[in-house]
Amino acid sequence: MENEKAKSEARQILDKFGQDLKGVKISKSIKEGGELRKEKEGKGCDIEFRTIMFKNAKRKNDECLILEKASW
Repeated sequence: MENEKAKSEARQILDKFGQDLKGVKISKSIKEGGELRKEKEGKGCDIEFRTIMFKNAKRKNDECLILEKASW
């Protein structure tokens, strides 16, 4: 019975946390090595390479690939 109660409480906490995250805004920074760094101007890239990468990516927006470490 306590196990069911703990599961129910955990579910409520996770649901509330998920709802709270909906309002979070993400800044245009990149997390690298545990620290955030500001975007800089990059070097030009091979447009064909970029096209292939965007075509193969599971998740993307207009200008960025959305990746998770070790998931691709």
